[in-house]
Amino acid sequence: MSVLPKKNDLGFYEIRLESIGGLGANLAGKMLAEAGVLGLGLNGSNFSSYGSEKKGSPVKSFIRFCEPEVEIRDHSPIEQPHVVGVFHEALYKTIDVVSGLAADGIVLVNTERDFDEVKKDLKLEYGTLAILDALTIAVEEKTKVNTAMLGALFRICDFLDPDAMRKVIRKTFEKKYPHLVEPNIRTFDRGYNSVTFKTYETPEGVEGKAFKRPQPLLGYMTQELGGVIVAQANSIYKDLSGSRQGFLPEYKAESCIHCAACDNVCPDYCFVWEEGEDKRGRKQMFLKGIDYQYCKGCLKCVEACPTDALNDLREVIGFADENRVKQNFPYVTGGMK
Repeated sequence: MSVLPKKNDLGFYEIRLESIGGLGANLAGKMLAEAGVLGLGLNGSNFSSYGSEKKGSPVKSFIRFCEPEVEIRDHSPIEQPHVVGVFHEALYKTIDVVSGLAADGIVLVNTERDFDEVKKDLKLEYGTLAILDALTIAVEEKTKVNTAMLGALFRICDFLDPDAMRKVIRKTFEKKYPHLVEPNIRTFDRGYNSVTFKTYETPEGVEGKAFKRPQPLLGYMTQELGGVIVAQANSIYKDLSGSRQGFLPEYKAESCIHCAACDNVCPDYCFVWEEGEDKRGRKQMFLKGIDYQYCKGCLKCVEACPTDALNDLREVIGFADENRVKQNFPYVTGGMK
């Protein structure tokens, strides 16, 4: 049996996974707990927290480990984790993913950027930052990022046995998806071997980052009189960038024939059009670009495009903002223009 390197006051070693629906964090949490319990003889528990069960919505997965003689009676969300795994960088915009992290804690991030950039976005002042380009590994192996992240987590939690996870991966996939067993084991191994670390010195006397429980925007003290919702039901402020799983469509105007095949299949009306004239002077609608704020990266437009005007592109931070063509909505807050 492995010995836990750290414990909180209740005797638990705790891990919190921050993700969006569709990246496999829920399954990753289950497999991680199973490997510790069945493979190493630890006591462990896992459960997840999420809203609407769909791709793109925020997901948290919680894993607790303790010695066999310790009973797990705490089933509350993990607020002071020893390790945080961040599956998607877009979560930084809306969620404080490192909330409650201990001063000597470790944050694992799925990214291709360098340490200092990620540290700045996380507002991380101390602790150890681990970086893994899990998406590239998953694309190359035709798997999901969760298995690559599990590999990195096993490197971080060195009290866990990688062979135990390989057995869990085989057990999880061999009945229904036997063709995915070996690719997922390769993905796990690449995650284990590819993760890199950088430690930022912790100031003396610092105990950790205080946990802040998110509060609803409208409560009994903050709502309008009578509970009135003053904003009409439109999507002007809707931001679907957190739904993208690493790719978005890239538009090449020089190859576009303005056939509107992309607009016909887009579920969120991301394409922006403007009126113009063709070579014969006839009025026609021309595609101006994509409003990436509303694009969830489904890439249906890429599949529908009869030319090479739309291609799938690995998203990098800042690309969507720099290349966004804003929609001209007829409605604004307070009524029609």
